Amino acid sequence: MVLVAILGLFVVLTKNPLPQVVVCSLFGTSLAVLFLILQAPDVGLSNIVVGLAYPVMVLLTLAKIRERER
Repeated sequence: MVLVAILGLFVVLTKNPLPQVVVCSLFGTSLAVLFLILQAPDVGLSNIVVGLAYPVMVLLTLAKIRERER
């Protein structure tokens, strides 16, 4: 639980979007593991699915923005 709290704090404090995606992925993974430990596998699996889609969408958006800036 402490790891989830620390990673959540790092997600909030990270200003640059690219590192924030990495920290957010770590946060989501640790949260999914916590849900599995607390015997909530349905919530943990849902979190994993959303956690896989979110970074991909953010990275595609950042690539599109950088492409338009050129």
